[in-house]
Amino acid sequence: MFENLTERLGKTLRNIRGTGRLTEDNIKDAVREVRMALLEADVALPVVKEFAAHVREKALGAEVLKSLTPGQVFIKIVQDELVRVMGEASESLDLAVQPPAVILMAGLQGAGKTTTVAKLARWLKEQRNKSVLVVSADVYRPAAIDQLMTLAGQVGAEFFPSSSKDDPVAIATAALDHARKKFFDVLIIDTAGRLHIDEQMMGEIKRIHAAVNPVETLFVVDSMTGQDAANTARAFDEALPLTGVILTKTDGDARGGAALSIRQITGKPIKFLGAGEKTDALEPFHPDRVASRILGMGDVLTLVEEAERKLDKEKAAKLAKKLSKGKGFDLEDFREQIRQMNAMGGISSLMDKLPGMGNLPQAARNQIDDSQFKRTVAIIDSMTPRERRYPDIIKGSRKRRIAAGSGTQVQDVNRLLKQFAQMQKMMKKLSKGGMGKMMRMMKGKLPPGMPF
Repeated sequence: MFENLTERLGKTLRNIRGTGRLTEDNIKDAVREVRMALLEADVALPVVKEFAAHVREKALGAEVLKSLTPGQVFIKIVQDELVRVMGEASESLDLAVQPPAVILMAGLQGAGKTTTVAKLARWLKEQRNKSVLVVSADVYRPAAIDQLMTLAGQVGAEFFPSSSKDDPVAIATAALDHARKKFFDVLIIDTAGRLHIDEQMMGEIKRIHAAVNPVETLFVVDSMTGQDAANTARAFDEALPLTGVILTKTDGDARGGAALSIRQITGKPIKFLGAGEKTDALEPFHPDRVASRILGMGDVLTLVEEAERKLDKEKAAKLAKKLSKGKGFDLEDFREQIRQMNAMGGISSLMDKLPGMGNLPQAARNQIDDSQFKRTVAIIDSMTPRERRYPDIIKGSRKRRIAAGSGTQVQDVNRLLKQFAQMQKMMKKLSKGGMGKMMRMMKGKLPPGMPF
């Protein structure tokens, strides 16, 4: 998310960072570039105008013009303004009510609402230790009820059965009654989506809202619709009291216009970002962290939290112990590291959160593809346990067999073995306490902003 905006803003801010002093002229030029970057990111025009006006006003302040590092101060102004536009602080779900806390999910068709219900149920179970009941009041879309039942089983939430012949309001009230009797902490109600906001849709969801009195009414919207996402949320909010927004499909959105427009246009906070198909691909929205990501400074806090939550600590400790004893790093270990990385969203998700990676040219970013890692795992899977432990024995006929078994070419196998040999050397240095030395050697080769 935000790749295009990060690249465009990064270029502008690098130019002004190198300026010895700020003047009205170069501030005017920089603000114009910022404005163009936001418009290209499909940020709503009123938001862009206000953003640019605030940045210009603060940049022309005496404390900036007299600063010894005016370029850095200007970047800080842009960062602060990004945070202000998206909301000063992260706003979590309000669950401080007599259980069950009812969460009503609304949105247009195709926004990923049903999948988001499952993701939210999983997040509540794992991060808030809540017992969750889910129910589908979508009696119009074929297989919507079955889809939620399947997803509920995957995330360990209880599913309240419903039928396409039932009245949506009756479904919601029956589920609430069941949640009370069985002492569930949270009830999440999935409602029907439509291709557009219409009177029938709004009338139905208003009746559901009145019947269950939800503590949270969340609007689920596709981030790739850009500023239209904000306009749709505003129109919806005029008919129903929203408490927040969940942006979906952010992994496919290179612009980020929705994230930068919604709060300003609707007055409602973004509470979560959905980034991927997996049921764990939901993260709380932190305006300060997202602003840092947009400016290419990374998001180390989220990265650490994901590592704590998703990495297999036992396997990591086992590898560390193995290396400390001088035992070699083999292809089994290499495969496990790739799997751990995939558990955290893959290389593209990690790069989005690493400091300095926003400064990589777009051409270099385009070369980073998670499918390469899937191919790598397929090649390793096609090896025998002995070959994985002793890759030196992989010669001509073995390479041909491995390539055929993994659906790849012999040159792909050769490339993997070469990359692995380089990684083996690096791991050997690490096991001998050479981390500091290695980082000093790599320093000149890393993108600007990397913390070494």
